[in-house]
Amino acid sequence: MKLKQRLQSPDAMLRALFACFTLACLIAAVIMPDRGDMLSGVGRICTQSGQTVKSYFDPSYGGFAGTFLNVALVCAVCLGIYCLPGAKPDGVSALAFFLTAGFCFWGTTILNIWFSFAGVALYCLVKKKSPGSQANAFLFSTGLAPLITEMLFRYPQADWHGFTVLGVVLALAVGVFIGFFLPAGLPHSPKMHKGYDLYSAAVPIGLTAFFLRALLYKVFLPEPPASVGVGLGDSFWAVCNVFCFVVFGLAVVGGLWLGGAKQYLPLVKDSGYNADYGAKYGSGSTLLNFGVYGLFIVLYYNLIGANWNAATLGCVFCMVCCFVKGSHPGNVWPIMAGYVIASFIAKFVCGLTGAEFSMAVNAQAIVIGLCFANGLSPVAGSYGWLIGILAGMMHYTLVTCVPLLHGAFCLYNGGFTAAFTCFLLIPVLEHFCHTKEERRQLKA
Repeated sequence: MKLKQRLQSPDAMLRALFACFTLACLIAAVIMPDRGDMLSGVGRICTQSGQTVKSYFDPSYGGFAGTFLNVALVCAVCLGIYCLPGAKPDGVSALAFFLTAGFCFWGTTILNIWFSFAGVALYCLVKKKSPGSQANAFLFSTGLAPLITEMLFRYPQADWHGFTVLGVVLALAVGVFIGFFLPAGLPHSPKMHKGYDLYSAAVPIGLTAFFLRALLYKVFLPEPPASVGVGLGDSFWAVCNVFCFVVFGLAVVGGLWLGGAKQYLPLVKDSGYNADYGAKYGSGSTLLNFGVYGLFIVLYYNLIGANWNAATLGCVFCMVCCFVKGSHPGNVWPIMAGYVIASFIAKFVCGLTGAEFSMAVNAQAIVIGLCFANGLSPVAGSYGWLIGILAGMMHYTLVTCVPLLHGAFCLYNGGFTAAFTCFLLIPVLEHFCHTKEERRQLKA
């Protein structure tokens, strides 16, 4: 009973959830059939390019055990940060933790996180702030982890090379630049999109990526290296789905045990705008939302026939990360519908024009894009399902174009795209439309 009472505190529940997820990834690594190769798998993950989406499940990368061990190690470090004095996990912390965890399936490694961490640590030293108070900034600084890997093992050469003194110096310089200035940008980001993009950290990270790409690959070098995406040949439905069913199923059980069923219906009716479900509806309902929303995402990816590689599995956790801060099945389904509708329209138009259709709703780039379109949940929740569908369609249109700005080095590309969607859509909505709450007040 003491444990149940303690977990009623949102920050205690989140720490427990972080710890349980870390343990789940460690157990998964240990029980995988290639567990004997897990350490060398982590080594291969750390020393190969993360510029674009790579399926770490491939034996030439981490394999199953190496991939899950990489996730577990990074999550253990993140959990340690949230246990520092002055750290109090909240909705933004949940977003940061599971976003980082999701990207450990592609792009973020136990090696490349330390360089940007050094920048945040320097910021804390200069500004005389406790590291615990900047816990979220530490995690968000990993949004440019692939660029750190490029600095460490390739830049300024075209060919991949091993560890060099120059590589370490360049990675540290870029990492410190990212981490030192990020805490200044994080509080200002919501002012740009007015709180309608849940992936708010994507704005300063995306703009930093835009600047560094221009500086490093336009001013100093003629162009960035060519990027290669994940092929559709590798799909591991059983591994990915069983892991998700276990994690989210246990979360549902835990949420019900904490009494979350009583407040879950009001939660799924919430607009998600400027929300923190833990503070508003309690730990039980929030944990229940993690489980139900996670299973909802898995169901969607199964229905569209997504390719279940490491990147897709990472997408599930990059998407569910908003379970405290504003997303739930009720305000995400319109965005999913927008993606599906936009895909069918694009296919129809391509058929008329004879152009090649490459943006099917289950294409890898679109699967990843949808996971961050969920950041527009407050738009759908505030203005209604029809506007949510429109927002999803706009995000679908933009998501494969935005990487041209940052050279595919920004892991938060979809969240950055959500911000652009807000820049275009929110002024128009505020000028011509009323929110659902405003419409209710007018009728009263």
